[in-house]
Amino acid sequence: MKPTTTIRDQLAAYLTQQDMSIHQFSIQSGINSGTLSRVIGDRQPIAMNHLERITQGMKLQEDHFFSLYVDECFHHSAPTWRRLRPFLMRSAALGRLDCIEQVVQNLLDNLIYAPMLFEVAEGLYQQGQWQAAALLYKNVSASEKYQNSERLALCQYRLFRIALGDDQSINSREAILFECYIDRLDEADQLDGIIDLLNVYYSLQQWPKVEELAQKMLRLATLRYNLHRQSNRKQDNGKMPQRPLYLYILNAYLFLSSICMEYGDYKSAIERVPLYMDGSWIQEDNEEVQRTLAQFREWGTANIYLYRVLDGQLEVLADYVEYISTQPDEIFTAVYNIIKSANQYDWNVDHILERFSAYIPYRTYRSKLCEYNQQIMADKHARFLAELAVYYLHNKRNEEFSFVLQSMETSAKINNESIAITCVELFEQYRYAAGEEELDRYKLLIRTARNAKAKKIHQAPSFM
Repeated sequence: MKPTTTIRDQLAAYLTQQDMSIHQFSIQSGINSGTLSRVIGDRQPIAMNHLERITQGMKLQEDHFFSLYVDECFHHSAPTWRRLRPFLMRSAALGRLDCIEQVVQNLLDNLIYAPMLFEVAEGLYQQGQWQAAALLYKNVSASEKYQNSERLALCQYRLFRIALGDDQSINSREAILFECYIDRLDEADQLDGIIDLLNVYYSLQQWPKVEELAQKMLRLATLRYNLHRQSNRKQDNGKMPQRPLYLYILNAYLFLSSICMEYGDYKSAIERVPLYMDGSWIQEDNEEVQRTLAQFREWGTANIYLYRVLDGQLEVLADYVEYISTQPDEIFTAVYNIIKSANQYDWNVDHILERFSAYIPYRTYRSKLCEYNQQIMADKHARFLAELAVYYLHNKRNEEFSFVLQSMETSAKINNESIAITCVELFEQYRYAAGEEELDRYKLLIRTARNAKAKKIHQAPSFM
């Protein structure tokens, strides 16, 4: 069958070729013969369910007519949402982003459609159809770029979430783009946006930014929690953040304590631990609250040990190891920090590495409350491998170069140049001790990294 201009043309040609009447095709497709006659005669628009039945009746792939259906949606009169919405949703499910783009380009000259497209984008986002949702969010954002609306800010938040992945340079860029919109969000969405930004900046080790956002989250969550507690009811708009309000407050204190640790101020870090271990101020009393407080108390106890270990107090190391041994999802982070301390204070921790050797390969971890942030854990694992390499090189063990090369591979995957440079310097320092196989693998990693960087520069958009 030769392609023709419209769905109607192709249907009419099919009936002629098959020597089939409208009544016969009506039975085959399940469409009322009168409706079918009006559709073929161009006296009635093709509804989405009619398109599906026509396609099935002609024994074609489901999306065969989708490109032509875009024209159909705008053919008879002003486009109707009864046809457009199901078409957009089905196009997303079948990966027909080209059709979504065509529909959007026909609609966004008229701002009246922006709320409807945003509503579809939200539905797709919740279903995990992120690529299609991103296409709609981008177009709605472009149509409202001069409106300074909350919807524009929410589009940017969704795009930020969708863009996050392993590549830290992309994560950094997207965080910077989104941050300027965060104050335009509803307060409930602001809290969720802040904690997402905190995780990104923490994985990037941008400590001043982490501290600034943690303080902001603490102020906003505390104010909202006090208002909520005083009124003993939800806000008038009924919108609440994804997590209980007290959890943002506890997390803010945890971040602020961790910042002191990252700055090397272990005394202040310990002083801040009780702020997130004490939940006596929390008004709610249910199983979720008790589970949350139990988790923060465990973290607090472990962190007090940790800060003392990082401060060089070898006498608490054995107690720290025994404490974290009962908490499998905390062991990797503990071993990472123990290795850092061992390298700094020249400790021998072979027995600890042997005991927890199963936790050296990368895997996902979760607390009793949620899965740990992927970006933070990937960055931490790359740094852990580098620290492990330093430890083994210092102690002249056979595994040293393996961990240097593993760290290089991981840092390349997450596009973290600082870790990669550390690994290169480390390898070059001990290059004389490397074997032929290790040298070949090292050269290959260097060559691959250079090619990837050159390709990225070549593909970068020009603003000239």
